[in-house]
Amino acid sequence: MEEERLSNMEKEVLIALRDRGGEASPEELVEKGMEMVKVMNASSWLQSKGLVKIREGIEKSYSLTKEGEKFLKEGLPEKNLLSELMKGKKSFEELGEGESVGIAVGWLKRKGWCEIEKIEGKKFLVITDKGKKAAGEKSAEEEVLKAIKEKKEGLDEKVLQMLKRRGAIKEKERIVRTIYLTEKGKKVVDKGIEIKDEIVQLTPEIIKSREWEKKDFRKYDVRAFAPAIYPGKHHPMMQLIKKIRNIFVEMGFKEIQGNYVESCFWDMDVLFIPQDHPARDMQDTFYCKNPSGMEVDKKLLDIVAEIHETGGKTNSKGWGYKFSKEESKRVLLRTHTTVNTIRYLIQHPEPPAKIFSIGKVFRRENIDATHLPEFYQVEGIVYEEKANFRELIGVLKEFYRKMGFEKIRFRPAYFPYTEPSMEIEVEWNGKWMELGGSGIFRPEVTEPFGIKEPVLAWGLGLERMAMMILELYDIRELYFSDIEWLRKLPLL
Repeated sequence: MEEERLSNMEKEVLIALRDRGGEASPEELVEKGMEMVKVMNASSWLQSKGLVKIREGIEKSYSLTKEGEKFLKEGLPEKNLLSELMKGKKSFEELGEGESVGIAVGWLKRKGWCEIEKIEGKKFLVITDKGKKAAGEKSAEEEVLKAIKEKKEGLDEKVLQMLKRRGAIKEKERIVRTIYLTEKGKKVVDKGIEIKDEIVQLTPEIIKSREWEKKDFRKYDVRAFAPAIYPGKHHPMMQLIKKIRNIFVEMGFKEIQGNYVESCFWDMDVLFIPQDHPARDMQDTFYCKNPSGMEVDKKLLDIVAEIHETGGKTNSKGWGYKFSKEESKRVLLRTHTTVNTIRYLIQHPEPPAKIFSIGKVFRRENIDATHLPEFYQVEGIVYEEKANFRELIGVLKEFYRKMGFEKIRFRPAYFPYTEPSMEIEVEWNGKWMELGGSGIFRPEVTEPFGIKEPVLAWGLGLERMAMMILELYDIRELYFSDIEWLRKLPLL
């Protein structure tokens, strides 16, 4: 029976609603000796069981501000000036200056109570017929101000909004609720409801005292609504980073970190990116004003300068321009995390090495559905004897397979510091999406520093991968503070 699944408080609410003709406000039920919190809690449960419904509305109330009290006591500025104009037109010199005069003239003009005439080079304020009529009557604003003072209702909404804009009144809103019986609720009440002492929750004390032998147990309703409980958890981006970290560690990689602020030398020059490359333009890269320069190891600087100019001893012709060492010292926010891996290689030139890094990079991108100026990049290298392109494809395939992507393809690409190079694409919603670039470091990048074996390298975008895993169509959604979305999102 429905009654057997009701708490005593729910029964009390149903009986109180029946006694008041089937509906009442929470405040009216509180007047019958119930507590507001218990009334609302019981009503919510009754609503989930289909026995009552709760109707909500907004009720507005108004009160006078200090300005409104002043208007009521001394009169509206325009009405006071109107009284003066009834004695005859006034020049603006006679009216004087001041904020109150300007406000009064403005409202007189707006209401059509006066006109401005120019006589012999002077401006005069002249009352109109409409103004003469208004001078002998109470204005709508005055009537409403008086009514608010007397706490009357049913006031003209247009006038109320005008007074609100003038700062004469304050508006206050409150939610008004009405609880009423549904047809199902009426049937339950009509059958008769008995309020009795029963055990709702079994405790050790009740068991020890054997009180349970003398009382009835309220039946447990497994169909009753229960609010969802959301445990605390990491942001999905942090979950994804942790998952990627675990995958690379399982594959035998070691993680390294780096700095956000770097010199052009480490971010660009060491990677054989020419100094006139478009990526170095102000519209593509964030340069720092303070500090504007950063010292670079002179020996390394000389080696890189020679590589850019002539190719050094790498059988390369270089870029064939005059390398600027001052340009190398400029400071920027790193544009990729490859800066971490190349520094590691130079400091550890002996193979083998399998390393990765996950970190933020910065580029001057316009924010839209697929681009952000600040985003995460996943960087990695494999440095060992006889490393080859086939191994690079295998490593990346295995990584994306562990991330849950089955359909993966590679296509040729160009990057200044790898040759051969390729882009990685995965299938998403029936389309192929590019997630990053990869390749083998060029001799110009590795040989000058004693790195003799092939270095397999890749840089992957994290946010785009997150979009696919979380089924998002706008990259910005990853960083909106939508608590409801974050709560309901399953663990990755």
